[in-house]
Amino acid sequence: MKTISVLLAGLLQSFFTDRLLAQRQASPHTIASYRDTFRLLPQFVHHHLQISPSCLTLKDLDAPLIGAFLDHLEKKRDNSTRSRNLRLAAIRSFFRYASFQEPSQSAYIQRVLAIPAKRQDHTLIDFLIRPEIEALLSAPDPNTWAGRRDHALLRLTLQTGLRLSEVIHLRCQDVSLEIGAHVRCQGKGRKERCTPLTKQTVVVLKAWMTEQDGTPTDVLFPNARGGYFSPDGVEYLLAKYVRIAKQTCPSLKTKRVTPHVLRHTCAMELLQAGVDLSVIALWLGHESVDSTQIYLHANMSLKEKILSKITLPHVKTGRFCPDDKLLHFLQGLTTVKYHIDNS
Repeated sequence: MKTISVLLAGLLQSFFTDRLLAQRQASPHTIASYRDTFRLLPQFVHHHLQISPSCLTLKDLDAPLIGAFLDHLEKKRDNSTRSRNLRLAAIRSFFRYASFQEPSQSAYIQRVLAIPAKRQDHTLIDFLIRPEIEALLSAPDPNTWAGRRDHALLRLTLQTGLRLSEVIHLRCQDVSLEIGAHVRCQGKGRKERCTPLTKQTVVVLKAWMTEQDGTPTDVLFPNARGGYFSPDGVEYLLAKYVRIAKQTCPSLKTKRVTPHVLRHTCAMELLQAGVDLSVIALWLGHESVDSTQIYLHANMSLKEKILSKITLPHVKTGRFCPDDKLLHFLQGLTTVKYHIDNS
């Protein structure tokens, strides 16, 4: 047992250092997500089995225990179904790695790998309409340095649809404001892409970069200390400006606006302008057009246009009333039975 317990600790270390970092070159976000999973799981096992994390074995992490851990995430920690499935994906990834390193433990490993992901509801995405966009862009104070920075950040995000991680890691050299103005970023899956900029965005960015007067490697949108924004920092700023925008645009009061909602807004603007889904997928950096289908479901304007082209048959409306005595008798059987049962 001692040999197996040491092997488990070694497997976890080699999984992160060799598999994720060296072989897959996983992003910091993936590493952090997997790390959090394997910090929560040993704590859960220790609470139930009274075994310290350094003494755990693969046999300890059997399928029933993993299932109980996933239920614990939902019921005790109030994790969503999506978060639960992400934790399961990290566990599966580790056990697939373990199946190659320790084939003698395949019986236990296969039972864990057979745990299915939980089905989840697919709700319609949130996005901003034109008056809400204008209210949000007008919220930052143009008379302050922070206000001008935040206005440029919001406008760039709304126009390009960049992910939050992509926006906060932009540097001055990633923006070209000459002919064919564009912004270059390294997106999800380490894929690099260029997104063109509109004239209005070019004007705002040119004024901001002139004021900042930074070197090519400087952060495009620095925080108060001159470094990169944290995701929480951008979410805080966005929430502040949404509160201000609600005063002039009451429809924002019913919406939960996050940085990803700004990305959805960009996609919906493109779709309503008649841009093809494959082009939108390329614009957003989606791996597949299937990921872009969600915007079709949320586009009510497109559905209304389709409805207007449909000619419905002229059918006389009204309640069905049988004119035959037999049909009338059969229709009333339910009422008769109810009367007999209660008599």
